[in-house]
Amino acid sequence: MKLLTKAVEKSLPELYSQEKNPDPQVVLHFFNPCGAGDWWITEGGWEPDSSDFTFFGLCDLGMGYPELGYVSLNELQSVKGPFGIGIERDLHWAAKPLSIIKEKVGA
Repeated sequence: MKLLTKAVEKSLPELYSQEKNPDPQVVLHFFNPCGAGDWWITEGGWEPDSSDFTFFGLCDLGMGYPELGYVSLNELQSVKGPFGIGIERDLHWAAKPLSIIKEKVGA
């Protein structure tokens, strides 16, 4: 599955544009179908002088400490689980406030 399509890219607020928003919308969700790992994304963009796309949001690697942070498209694409299964994009995701996700995962 392609994690970043042109349509997905256009739907994301620009990187750093949500800094003053106390409860931004989570517009994208990535997950590991073979185990722990969820990324609820609020914004993203191409970093200057980089060939990698950077996302920002709530990252939960399943260790009990979800935190806000950055993750690169290359990082997500490099994850390979059993049988070469990688990270997936939630095709049925509907945008919701970050506060709802934080409450759900105990962040």
